[in-house]
Amino acid sequence: MTQPTSSYGRFGTTLATQQRNKVLRNTYWLLALSMLPTVLGAWIGVSTGITASLSGGLGLIVFLGGAFGFMFAIEKTKNSAAGVPVLLAFTFFMGLMLSRLLAMVLGFKNGADLVMTAFGGTAAVFLIMANLSTVIKRDLEGLAKWLFMGAIVLMVGAIINVFVGSPAGMAVISVMAIGIFSAFLLVDLKRIVDGGETNYISATLGIYLSLFNVFQSLLALLGLFGGERD
Repeated sequence: MTQPTSSYGRFGTTLATQQRNKVLRNTYWLLALSMLPTVLGAWIGVSTGITASLSGGLGLIVFLGGAFGFMFAIEKTKNSAAGVPVLLAFTFFMGLMLSRLLAMVLGFKNGADLVMTAFGGTAAVFLIMANLSTVIKRDLEGLAKWLFMGAIVLMVGAIINVFVGSPAGMAVISVMAIGIFSAFLLVDLKRIVDGGETNYISATLGIYLSLFNVFQSLLALLGLFGGERD
């Protein structure tokens, strides 16, 4: 009488593994796809200078309003056919918002090298966290709560620094952001590996935001301390 129960248990485990692998595979594919509109948005922003005037409070309002508006829309459409197009539109918007920092860094003599270094550093962080997510056995959901609180503090500090304009403040915020969002990346990847995240659009959004913030922060630090003027 124990054989059917054992078979069902193995069948259930197999289904759970297949579901987890499907979510992970779809997340990685969508994450790779999301880089295309990001690059396109950044290229348009740098080429046209359309975001050059978005400084100070105006830039902050546009960024926060657009980002939170898109994230709300993604949450509402994540289980429908509109979910992927809305996410890709969001990544295009984020590329546009990144273009102002990119243009500033590319204005340095070694700007292109700094951008590639930031890209390589972000890729390294992703690979490290992806590998750690398959090795770490303990549940990291408790860490996520502390990271969320840290992200709130970080956002408040960044908003204040928009008006203060302190290079030292930007450096501190960037270092904190790299640490917090690298850890967020690990938590999100571990959630997928453990089967806790079953929606690949939500999974992609979380990972994308972490990678975006790590890249942006690395780029800001490299621009502050490694930029060479003509």
